[in-house]
Amino acid sequence: MNVIPGTETGVLRYAVVGSPLGELLLVGRAVPGAPGGTALVSLSLPGQRGGARVEDGWVRDNAAFAEIGRQLGAYFAGERTGFDIAYAEGPGATEFRRRVWRTVDTIPYGATVTYGQIAARVGASGAGVRAVGSAIGRNPLLVVRPCHRVIGSDGALRGYAGGLEGKRRLLGLEGALPA
Repeated sequence: MNVIPGTETGVLRYAVVGSPLGELLLVGRAVPGAPGGTALVSLSLPGQRGGARVEDGWVRDNAAFAEIGRQLGAYFAGERTGFDIAYAEGPGATEFRRRVWRTVDTIPYGATVTYGQIAARVGASGAGVRAVGSAIGRNPLLVVRPCHRVIGSDGALRGYAGGLEGKRRLLGLEGALPA
C-alpha cells in the first residue's frame, strides 16, 4: 500500500462492494495519479464498531474503486495475498498509530502475530500493549491493512472492529486460524 500525503481535503467518494463478509463500504478522496484517481480513506465492514457511514455530500463513484474492488474480489477468491493500493490517512492518524499501522502492514498473508510482538516492534513495552491494541482498533482500512492477523498472546482471537466472526473468517481464508 502506498500512502498519499496531503489528501485531507476534498469531496469524499464512496462505493459498496460485495464480499463474503457482507457489503464493504469503501471511501476515498480524489487524488491525481492514484488508481481510479482515488486514494482509499476507509474500508468498513457491515456492523463495524466505529466504521464509516455514508454522509451528505459524499459522491457515489463505483468506477473510482474498480481496481480495489477487483483486488478485494481476488483476495476473497484466494487468488491474491496482498493489496497494491493508494491510501490517505485521516485526521486520527497520530505518529504512534502510523508506526503501529506500518508494522501491521508487514504481517505476511497466512501468518499471525501477537499484540505484544507488535508492541515490541514499535518500541512500546508493558502498558504499551494496550496502546497498540487501541491503535489497531482504530485501523480505518480493515481487510487491506491486516489487523485481523493480530491475536492474543495465548492464541485467542481478540478485538476486531469487524467482529470476531469476521476475523475468524479472514484468518480461515488465509489458512492462519489458530488451533
